[in-house]
This record gives sequence, C-alpha cells and structure tokens, in this order.
Amino acid sequence: MFEKILIANRGEIACRIIKTARKMGVKTVAICSDPDLNSPHVNLADEYFNIGGNTSAESYLIIEKIIDALKKSNADAVHPGYGFLSENVNFREEVHKAGKIFIGPPSQAISLMGDKIESKKLAKSASVSVVPGGLDVIKDLKQALKEAKKIGYPLMVKASAGGGGKGMRIAFNDEELKENFNSAVNEARSSFGDDRVFIEKFIEFPKHIEIQVLGDQFGNFIHLGERECTIQRRHQKVIEEAPSFFVDEELRNEMVSHAIKLAKAVSYYSAGTVEFVVDKNKNFYFLEMNTRLQVEHPVTELITNIDIVEQMIRIAFGEKLSYEQKDIKFSGSAIECRIYAEDSSKNFLPSIGRLTRYIEPSGKNVRVDSGVVEGSEISMFYDPMISKLCTYSNTRKSSINEMINALDRYLIEGVQTNKDFLSNILQNENFEKSNYSTSFISENYKEGYDSFNVTLTDKQKIHAVAVFVNYKYLLRAASISNQLKGFNKTVGMNWQVIDKGKIINSKISFNNFNKSYDIYIGKKYLNLKSNWNIGHPLFSAIIDNNLSYFSIKRNGPKFLINHNGSSSELLVFSKRHAELNEIMIPRKKEDLSKLLLAPMPGLLVSLLVKEKQIVDENQPLAIIEAMKMENIIRSEKKTKIKKINCSEGDSLEVDQIILEFE
Repeated sequence: MFEKILIANRGEIACRIIKTARKMGVKTVAICSDPDLNSPHVNLADEYFNIGGNTSAESYLIIEKIIDALKKSNADAVHPGYGFLSENVNFREEVHKAGKIFIGPPSQAISLMGDKIESKKLAKSASVSVVPGGLDVIKDLKQALKEAKKIGYPLMVKASAGGGGKGMRIAFNDEELKENFNSAVNEARSSFGDDRVFIEKFIEFPKHIEIQVLGDQFGNFIHLGERECTIQRRHQKVIEEAPSFFVDEELRNEMVSHAIKLAKAVSYYSAGTVEFVVDKNKNFYFLEMNTRLQVEHPVTELITNIDIVEQMIRIAFGEKLSYEQKDIKFSGSAIECRIYAEDSSKNFLPSIGRLTRYIEPSGKNVRVDSGVVEGSEISMFYDPMISKLCTYSNTRKSSINEMINALDRYLIEGVQTNKDFLSNILQNENFEKSNYSTSFISENYKEGYDSFNVTLTDKQKIHAVAVFVNYKYLLRAASISNQLKGFNKTVGMNWQVIDKGKIINSKISFNNFNKSYDIYIGKKYLNLKSNWNIGHPLFSAIIDNNLSYFSIKRNGPKFLINHNGSSSELLVFSKRHAELNEIMIPRKKEDLSKLLLAPMPGLLVSLLVKEKQIVDENQPLAIIEAMKMENIIRSEKKTKIKKINCSEGDSLEVDQIILEFE
C-alpha cells in the first residue's frame, strides 16, 4: 500500500480523504493557499505545503505548484478530490511524469468524459441514449441562435469542460438565450479556464439520477446503485438521496446496464459516476460521466457500507476489486443536505464571514462531512459549501425526519446559511411523495426563502419554549440576588408573549409529580420537560411526549427561536412591561430605496448602465462575481440612474453603494 499521499484539494473533501487514509495507515500531505493556512484540513494532515495565493486560480489550479509540493513531500500518489484539477488530464499527466500515481481513472477516460461534447458522441456510438443536440461547440451568439432553431426551446447552454452547475444556463426563448449565452461563456472561462459551450435540448420535468460505478485495472466492474440529485438550484445539487424513491427495479437495471457499458467503452477504472436525466415517463438520457469522486458519495456509502475513497486508493495501488456484484448489499435510505453559506431570504446570495459559533449535530444516524470549525472564515475566494449533512435510517420517511431534527440541532452563526430552506423543502408534501423535478426550487421558491415568514401549525410550542427559557433565566437571577424566599414568590408565573404585535397570555408552573412544567399558551395546555442548561444556544425538550429541537438567542426579554426551518422573534414581558412597551416610539427605518447596494462581497465584473440612463423594471444593472458564480443585479422598478459610485473590476464590500437612483 502507498506510504504517503498528497491531497490536491481543500476543505471538507480534503478532510474526508485524510480520515480514510489514516484508517488505512497511509500518511497524508495537505496543500493550502494563504487564506487556508490554518484550515482544518491542514491541521488534520501529517504534513502540509503552503502553495500561496488567495484565489483558486492562484493556488489550487496551478499544476506546477502542486507538482512541486508532490516532489518535495516525496508522496507516492495524489488524490484530487472533486472540483479543481480532479478532471484535468494535463494534471494527471504531470503526476505521471513525476513518477507518481494519480488516484483516479486513466487519462483517456478523463479526456473523453471530461469533454461534454466528445462524451456524448462516444455514448451515442456505444448505444447509450443521449439528449438531442450538444454535439458541436457553439462559437458565438449567432451560431447559438441558429442551433436553437434546430433543437427548439427550451434548451440549455452548458460549458463543455463544466461541472458543479458552473457555466450552465437555461433559455426558453431567443431573448433569454441572448441574455444568458455570454454569462455561461464567462462563467465557464473563470471556473475551468475553458470557454467552450454547447447547446442541448432541455428535458422538461426531469429527474436527475446517477449511477455509481467502480472498476479496477483488470477490467472488473461493479455498481453501487443510484443516487437521486433532482433538488437543484441553478443546476447545483442541493439535496441528494440513495436510493431514489422514483426509480423502480426495471429502470434501475436498465440504467446500470448503460452505465457499465459506457465505463467499459472508455476502459475506465477507479470510482466514476454516470449521470442521466430521466423524464416523467422514465425515459432516460445520458447527461455526463464524472470521472472523479462525487460530492454526494456519502449517501451511497451509508446504504452499502463501502468506503468509496478507500476503494479508489486500493484500485490506484493496483489491487483487484475485493467485491463482486453479488457481495453488494443495499439497505435503508440516506439523505444528504449541502449546507451553503448563502442568504436564502435574498435569493440565495453568497454570505461571507467568520463562524462565530459552530456546533454540528451528532448521533448514530447522522454524518457530517465538514472542513470548518468554530472560528473558520468563509471566504469569497472559494465555493460557499460549509458541509454535507447526512442522515440514514431504515425508511426514507424516517431518514427525512432524522434530517429535519439534525438541521434543528445544527448551529451556525456568523454567516447566513440555507439550513432553514433545506428543512422547509424536506417538509414539503411533494418532496415526501417524490413528485418534483429539477425545477422544484425555481417553481416553489421564486423569491428565495425567508424563515421569518413561515407559518407553523404548532406555533404555541415556540411560545412555550420562550416562556420556559425566560422563566429559567429569571429564577437564576432571583436566586443570585437572594430574592427567592419561597418557590415562585418573586418570579411571576403569568407572562405575555408578543409575536408580530399580537399579545398571547401565558402561565407557567412547575409540575412536581413528573418534574416538568405546565405551560398555558392562551387556552392551549402544553407539558414541557427539559434538562437544558442556561446559556446554551441549542435547546431540546419533550413537549407533550414529543422530542423537539430548537436554537435560541436571548437578549433580555427578546428571543430569536429557530425550529423546523422557521425563525420567530418574540418578546416575553410581564403585564406591566407589555403595557409600557405599547407606548414605545418605534425606531425609524433608513430609506435605501434610491440606492443599489452590493448584496454581498465580490468582484464587480460588469456595469450595464450609465449615468442619466432610464432603466426599466427587472433590467440588468450590474454583474457581481462571488464564490465562482456570476450574479446579475436587476432594477426593482422603472427609474433613472443618478450617479455611479463604482467601476468595473472593483472589489465590493457588502452594502457598498454601487449606484444611486433619482
């Protein structure tokens, strides 16, 4: 076995590979950019090399720097993880020239499958079903419009060297194609250093299903079943699961057959994923083959109990597959949620900052693959994914419930995240029934997701928690100040909860019989039992015989409580304090309607307007690039540009004034 491997990646996937290597007794070498110098993957590895630079283009994408670190470390092999150089054939060749082993497939497979156009041609020649179009590089918008007439709308512009949802745009008409074509080209260039794009038919109401294959260097192949990755936003996977609730045994066998057939056609070895788009009638079409470890591989590991990273390392070392297909046993259901640093209430704009408080959920049915700790910085230079949260159970329904509870037990402060949004998806009836396509998010969350505007059916539970926590704090304060001369003599039992201006009368009392609390919220009675410690931001309680989880922030009588994807701002007052609160003068809000503020830190790529120009509602004003994605900022109304405060190429801070309106 290898003595030492270098990991040509960062973050959670680097940590993930290190853990398997350590289990196998293999030493590891990490590489890092300047911002990543104190990152967990650096601290976890046996040794590291700082290759410098800030952005990925200055560090993790520079082959010469990584090869230099490889030689100096005297590592035997390189694991590329996913993204960055994982599907770069030039990198693989340079590793080979250095006399080292690339933990991944052969160059021919990377080259053929990494090119979306060539891979479709090969798949077609191997009798694998392919989507119409996509066999030619589109050089400019004129050619794109011509190709669109042949294929017909809707269609998709895709980066030929793409992956991870980068360089992809959907167009339903000529105007959308004109608007999106250049963005797709620019995004492809900045993400992959390759601006080639192609156009193919967009399958309506599609499911995204992928098959995990493993092949060794002796021509042996097995599959590890399918994963469903249909819940996507801007073609970036958000929730994945294995197995797919939608796929029946007949469809599974057909897709597996095609996946293995394609893998054999390119003499593949290592772990690989063949992705298909499946329509509502269960017709499937080859989409692409990812010649690397997939982000969502943990769900397959959970239902098969096979360490895919370990298999990749053993195959690269030259070992035969130790499994035959009959050895693979599938059990249970696993779900993965990608936790992103983004503000779902602002249409999922990236959120950047330091993790001031960070507590991961734990349990036998919970797995967290992360590359951060409390104090880590979420930078504008890299992908916004914080972690991958996975749950596993006997049935899909119980796995979903485990995930909802795990999200409630996941505390992340310092940046905005999408965890409430994920929780809301999981509670959607159509998700439970698997009645959704890749358009699910764009159709159901057109304006994003604001956890403060969610209506809970059991809001009394939130109110009861606020009353309980308030009561506990006041009991402690009274005890410290020696005010308690008898139980409940100083701290009152009657309180008023104020929720969005509505006053709810409440009463709390200790139930000595079962050591719990009886709480009345209006006329509703709840029994609450908890061993919560004052000051801890996570709260669990048995409420009416059901275990529930919450996160809590308290500032005097003010409470911010998060539960099941919802956020509630509450006040808990005595009756007199509630009366005084009614006559308080509200604070004036600053008028920002005549300013365009940068919604996130990033690079101002383009300014699309000039001073004195009249713009229409929804007209593009500027393009900001952050975390490798281009974001088009549009006008909210018809107005006139008064002043432009920034220039193209400027690095923007959040809420920086870009321009002013009259």
